[in-house]
Amino acid sequence: MIESEADARAWLQGSGVDAAGMERLDQLVAMLAEENERQNLVSRASLAQVWQRHIVDSAQLLDVSRETLPGGPWLDLGTGAGFPGLVIAALQPEREVALVDSRRLRTEWLMRAVDALKLARVHVVLARVEDLPSHTFSVISARAFAPLEKLLALSIRFSTPQTLWLLPKGAKARHELEELDKGWRHTFHVEQSLTDAQGGVLVGHVLGAPKL
Repeated sequence: MIESEADARAWLQGSGVDAAGMERLDQLVAMLAEENERQNLVSRASLAQVWQRHIVDSAQLLDVSRETLPGGPWLDLGTGAGFPGLVIAALQPEREVALVDSRRLRTEWLMRAVDALKLARVHVVLARVEDLPSHTFSVISARAFAPLEKLLALSIRFSTPQTLWLLPKGAKARHELEELDKGWRHTFHVEQSLTDAQGGVLVGHVLGAPKL
């Protein structure tokens, strides 16, 4: 379990993040702290543990699955300040990543961050999920965006049975999975969060929706 900022940085370096990747993350952390004075991107208290609470909490999605992480485009829904999607892009700049949020100030910040970090394959999208054109992705993530049932109903059109879903759910992970309508065909299971002893990440594939 990662319990400090030093642990978080050590975990990243131990996971193979190179000097360029760490430089991008350092720049992101600095920009986040500066922008947080203008708009409430994250809670002020969490900035004292930004590497643990936001950076590694996002980066662990590259490592948490028991399956091979697919290549191809990544969709991050309700991305907010860019967690986890912007961190993923900073660590894998060759991957196409779509960061979707419905709040203009957030997306304006994301565009500035993407430009500063020179992440040419990141697309920032100002839209509600309901208004997005249908397009399938290899990976879908969402952190604190919507309850599992609602999230799947809104987003299944972006996935195929091969799409890997990575959903940080905190302490509610197991409960939301147990409450999911039995009509959903899926392979979800709960992985322990590396940054929160009570937290879990839902990992799996969606094979079909409940019949109407």
